[in-house]
Amino acid sequence: MPSADDRLTGWRFLIFNVALAVINVIALSNVPGYTVLVPYAAGSLQGVNPSFGTWGTTDHMMGIVLGLPLARWLSARFGDHRTYAATLVAYAVFSLACATSETIWFFVPMRFLLGLAGGIILPLGQALVLNEMDEKRRVYGVAWWGVLSMAPFTLGVFMGGFWAEYVSWRMLFWSNIIFGLPVAGLVAALFYGRPSRRRIVRFDTVGFVLVTVVLVGVQTILNQGNDFDWFGSAILGAVLIAVVVALPAFVVWELGERNPVLDIRLFRHRNYAVGVLCSVAGFLVIQGTLSVFIGQLQTLLGYTSSLAGVVYLTMAVFAAPFVSIMHLIVRHVDLRYFATINFIGFAVTLTWLGEYDKVASFDQITTPMLFFGFFLATFFAPPAAIAVQGLAGKKLIRAAEELAMLRTAFGAYGITSQAVVQFRRAPVHQLGMADHLGGRDYASLDVLGALMNKLQDLGLSEAVSRVQVSRLMRQQALLLGLDDAFYFGALVFVALAGIIWLARPAPKPETKPTLADFEAEELME
Repeated sequence: MPSADDRLTGWRFLIFNVALAVINVIALSNVPGYTVLVPYAAGSLQGVNPSFGTWGTTDHMMGIVLGLPLARWLSARFGDHRTYAATLVAYAVFSLACATSETIWFFVPMRFLLGLAGGIILPLGQALVLNEMDEKRRVYGVAWWGVLSMAPFTLGVFMGGFWAEYVSWRMLFWSNIIFGLPVAGLVAALFYGRPSRRRIVRFDTVGFVLVTVVLVGVQTILNQGNDFDWFGSAILGAVLIAVVVALPAFVVWELGERNPVLDIRLFRHRNYAVGVLCSVAGFLVIQGTLSVFIGQLQTLLGYTSSLAGVVYLTMAVFAAPFVSIMHLIVRHVDLRYFATINFIGFAVTLTWLGEYDKVASFDQITTPMLFFGFFLATFFAPPAAIAVQGLAGKKLIRAAEELAMLRTAFGAYGITSQAVVQFRRAPVHQLGMADHLGGRDYASLDVLGALMNKLQDLGLSEAVSRVQVSRLMRQQALLLGLDDAFYFGALVFVALAGIIWLARPAPKPETKPTLADFEAEELME
């Protein structure tokens, strides 16, 4: 930590904060900001299915997960600001590769590497800013960075939709270069001549390789299952075998490792286990629902990418002010009550969205999304604070880092798992509608015949009328399948509202928060 004399002050401190805040928003926005671009990217990358384009989101998130432990080791080995500046350059290089990609098979690995660099940038940027603040300013710094954590879900989606519709979907990656390289130079200039405290930290290479196999393997199965017949595919079958072998090997190795990449022993703390379970399961639903919904707004409901971005931008109305004060509120209330209210609120909001069995208007959709933004802003802090209760110092930072890793990984799983729910439920609803229209439910009611006659009376031929009816049935089936994904999420949150009470109540803190507490809060947000 720098001394008071070495800290940046005045205009240097202001420029430094603004620059790192911009990079933080850009790095985080590369997840939801790309999600709204998926239909455009899929069309440009050899015209693959939109489900293939989703790999660019999920594999990018896996890169972020694996970048977090690398950040700890690299910063210890080379220093915080040197690692940060160098990684920003690498981030720009990988962004260039993504921006110039012509095939999905080149684009997805580059997206993974971009995520790996982002996973290093995010924690180091937050640590650098907090280290430059004096003790009185840190509480405001946490509030400021809390607001920034909501920007990707709101502003990031809107900007991604704007780029796609009015410029090019590749502009998302060009903007990484436009902002990343100048900030890298700025950080290098501001910290020029300042010595970095370096220390030797043993890196758990074996554990890192094993956890990579497990996390990326599971994600690959979820990514490609719908398109390649799950384990009917020889490749996915081989990936499953690799995961089944690597998972127990990883657990055994980490339990015996002195400096593990993922400290499984933390789960011996009851509150940590409960808090992590609620956090990762809830984020699985949140990230999955938001990602699937933004795609369906475009491909199913006919929204333009910019209008779909505006739907998500409305979440900022309640999200921005509340997320800035959540770190203060959680210190003065029983977190279990707060978490329960949040989970029930999410369940109600998701059920509200799931009740739209017809194509809803913009006004109808934005109303529940306002509440979604409020509950999103108040979601992260309570279960995260429960998870780290009783931990301090290095163990606190480690627990916060691992929570961020697991939550991000399960967020990626949520994107594909919610898509699987919709994909599997849509044919069931389509079959039900076929039975109803064809008279198999009520033999005396020939709804299909009456509908066909109406269409033909409007001047359509019999063949065109059948195509139109088929298209409408498919659209309604997909919409009902999306509703089922919302209902599934609501059920998960109802269950979490009960599970959170397995945690022990925590005494109110009697001491002022330390730098480690602030760093942990930033990591968990």
